Amino acid sequence: MNMRLSASIQMQIQPLVNFQRALNMEPFFRRKDKLVFVVGPTGTGKSRLAIDIATRIPAEVVNCDKMQVYKGLDIVTNKVTEEECRGVPHHLLGVVEPDDDFTSDDFRLHASNALDLIRARDRLPIIAGGSNSFIEALANDDPQFRLRYECCFLWVDVSLPVLYSFVSERVDRMVKAGLIDEVRNIFDPINTNYSRGIKRAIGVPELDQFFRYEDIVDAKTRGKLLDTSIAKIKENTCTLACRQLQKIHRLHNRWSWNMHRIDATEVFIRNGEEAEEAWEKLVAGPSAMIVEQFIYDIDRRITPIVPSEAVTMMPIPIPAMATR
Repeated sequence: MNMRLSASIQMQIQPLVNFQRALNMEPFFRRKDKLVFVVGPTGTGKSRLAIDIATRIPAEVVNCDKMQVYKGLDIVTNKVTEEECRGVPHHLLGVVEPDDDFTSDDFRLHASNALDLIRARDRLPIIAGGSNSFIEALANDDPQFRLRYECCFLWVDVSLPVLYSFVSERVDRMVKAGLIDEVRNIFDPINTNYSRGIKRAIGVPELDQFFRYEDIVDAKTRGKLLDTSIAKIKENTCTLACRQLQKIHRLHNRWSWNMHRIDATEVFIRNGEEAEEAWEKLVAGPSAMIVEQFIYDIDRRITPIVPSEAVTMMPIPIPAMATR
């Protein structure tokens, strides 16, 4: 009687054991890989920060700027130079043909492949860029990504009035560096589709009218056309920065990302060595400490960092330029 009862219990228990093995519960208890995102509006120094971190911690950078994935227009898209990379490997930077469409799904696929390569080399992946739709597609819309990675978000923020001033000056520097001729080389008066590929980049459609009329108008009119185009580039870049900032707030409020806001405003107010010192003290140094705490699971607070709970409470000033 007891033997029959024991056999009955074993028959009831055995399928449960097999069921657990079939489910393979190991992935649910396996420690997730670490990954860092560097986000923020255009012009705030995301690429520089990602490279700074990667020179202190073995890491590689995955570009998350939807225009910088394309080949060409290096000045217009403000790609980091080989010198600026300081030997840090970069992925998805200047790899897509100029006329191709590169969607959020494409980014998710190619970024996942790049992450596999980086992890195989036992390095930390850092995804840096301002295309928040790409970030959302990967961080929130990819179940496999969420199962595999634990993420830390560094949000580089700059007061919008200060950022707008910097962006305006940066456009002037880009013009001096050859932006006009760079766009002229791809200008096609017949193909005016600025909604596909790299021609969507700010700096390309704004110069259309100038290129069309520069050879048939007098010098004064030509100068006015160019000034108008450059002003439009500045305005559209400022508008982009404002929209990117709004999107970061929305995504954080919706998904409660593990986000640390790094206020870099003081860096952009200063000049020369003072700016470099402020960058190290207020941005690069604290960010590196956050990343080290994250990857080594150190639980302590850093004074310069605004806690993630405060992020949702910060209003976004929208100057008139950004609402035109």
